[in-house]
Amino acid sequence: MATLTFREALGQAMAEEMAIDEKIFLMGEEVAEYDGAYKVSKGLLKQFGPKRVWDSPISENGFAGLGIGAAMAGLRPIIEMMTWNFGIQAFDQIVNHAAKMNYMSSGQFPIPIVFRGPNGHAHMLGAQHSQAYEAMITNVPGLKVVTPSTPYDGKGLLKAAIRDNNPVIFLESEMMYGMKGEVPEDEYIIPLGVGDIKKAGTDVTIISWNKMIHKSMEAAQSLSQENIDAEVIDPRTLQPLDEDLIFESVRKTHRVVIVEDSWDFASVGAQISDRIQQECFDDLDAPVERVTNKFTHIPYNEEQEEYVVPSVPRIVEAVKRCLYRDQ
Repeated sequence: MATLTFREALGQAMAEEMAIDEKIFLMGEEVAEYDGAYKVSKGLLKQFGPKRVWDSPISENGFAGLGIGAAMAGLRPIIEMMTWNFGIQAFDQIVNHAAKMNYMSSGQFPIPIVFRGPNGHAHMLGAQHSQAYEAMITNVPGLKVVTPSTPYDGKGLLKAAIRDNNPVIFLESEMMYGMKGEVPEDEYIIPLGVGDIKKAGTDVTIISWNKMIHKSMEAAQSLSQENIDAEVIDPRTLQPLDEDLIFESVRKTHRVVIVEDSWDFASVGAQISDRIQQECFDDLDAPVERVTNKFTHIPYNEEQEEYVVPSVPRIVEAVKRCLYRDQ
């Protein structure tokens, strides 16, 4: 096992896939000469040259559309959004063309394209650069949505996304790029739609993804000091969702807390809660608890930002409400 940062694992995944398949290319703002805004694409221009690693103009709608056209022509683009806050400029191309083209052409035009970049709040970036888009994107048929939480998952899932013949939205986080973890030196793939148990437990199921997994794990460790054994589930892919893994855990623990870096209304967590209550209602010993961003814009001020987004104490409090509601 090698120890890599999250950014290194993603860069390694792209380099390995580009070496295998000459149809794969990377395009986005500052991905080439500057090695990427977050250095995820470091070294790729030198390794593969300017025909396969392109610096684009500052026009997300434009280069997203170019990538979709390239996919229709038989190439396999990777499109980097410097942040999904900028990626909303490309939603017309992603939602109306990438997601629908294979369906509307009766299968004549599969769209093997990956749109990747950071999503959600980071640290003191202000309201316009701290938004989470998974609820919007997972609501669109035809898009697969992936959101890894570790270097191991990031590499294995990105390789699977690049090989997929459908458009894949790959949600990262600025706050995870420097995180380190073990990554196998041999090739491996993590199938899309397969979740993971980050920590086994018996008393309560905590479901979260992306950077919230790390707060959930910290909360689980804190709870263990009080003899509360929490299971932490990471779906890894939000669309399609590994519902069987979630239901199996709920039927074991009988209590659920969902943690997400998003607002509560009509969120992915709300959908997961709905599915749990449809399929596991008789297995629940308490209502599903949810820990989300407070329903306001993410402040720039550091203390205010920490107040708005999910925290370890809020997760611990939600778990205890689940366990001790009748006491």
